Amino acid sequence: MIGLLGGTFDPPHLGHVALARAAKDRFGFDGFLVLVAVRPGHKDVELDAETRLELARAAFPEDVVERDEHERTVDTLRDGHWDDPVFVIGADEFCDFPTWKDPEGVLDQARLAVATRPGYPRERLDNVLVQLARPERVLFFEIEPVDISSRDIRDRVKRGEDINGLVPPAVARLISEQGLYRGYTGVKERI
Repeated sequence: MIGLLGGTFDPPHLGHVALARAAKDRFGFDGFLVLVAVRPGHKDVELDAETRLELARAAFPEDVVERDEHERTVDTLRDGHWDDPVFVIGADEFCDFPTWKDPEGVLDQARLAVATRPGYPRERLDNVLVQLARPERVLFFEIEPVDISSRDIRDRVKRGEDINGLVPPAVARLISEQGLYRGYTGVKERI
């Protein structure tokens, strides 16, 4: 069983790391793969794919980190050759799952591991589950909330504020050394 965590990682932060760690602890994966979306179909990115890949490798030094050339998760899963993959997402992402390209196709290819935080409204999750043909393919696990966003980190860097304690030290070092996000205006560019 392999765990998959996909994202833009623009930049990766301690919330991403905590999500991966909690999923690994809960499910005991045989391997864990971090997929960096080169051209995400659902959002704009600030940095090019190679820089985000470098940041993700710094954030997840114990895991395999690869480029994901697909714009949509279902296409990634269909092209992947993984035995028993489990795609890890957060509860808020899961609430948007019915809007993904071919959510049933995603569940045909992988199970979903959905991280919920204490007090998260169960009815929001149940509203999604009732829309799915195979709700048994969705696994829930709890995670302590980590109130960090990549956008907030980019904004802090632009303002010259400290990001220690928000990103792994190796990521903070790369952002500083390479002068990343200093010109970030809050208006992201499509790549």
